[in-house]
Amino acid sequence: MRVKDAVGRFGEELAVRHLEAQGMSIVCRNWRCSSGEIDVVARDGGALVFVEVKTRSTVLFGDPAEAVSPAKASRLRTLALRWLAAHPDGHYPSLRFDVVAVVRTGPSGPTVRHLKGAF
Repeated sequence: MRVKDAVGRFGEELAVRHLEAQGMSIVCRNWRCSSGEIDVVARDGGALVFVEVKTRSTVLFGDPAEAVSPAKASRLRTLALRWLAAHPDGHYPSLRFDVVAVVRTGPSGPTVRHLKGAF
């Protein structure tokens, strides 16, 4: 496994634990289609939440959340529509797009920051 993949997997595990600790239930992880991948789909009360997880080893090159560009946000919206089309049996009164930013090393260990309704 490449180092980049291992860092991403580590961050995703922390992100899922964080989301569950916040009372969210995980619907699926790493959903893929021909257009790309959604890291996490979760429920937060009545809301269906599409979560992009960004992990960095340090903040030397910026905060992980800064890596979610407008183009990436647009792609995630498209992926969410494809996910909804592939799962027509659900009832979701509201949708939300969150970003979970994970920094692997810090003064007190890994940090997790959850940006609700990020875009």
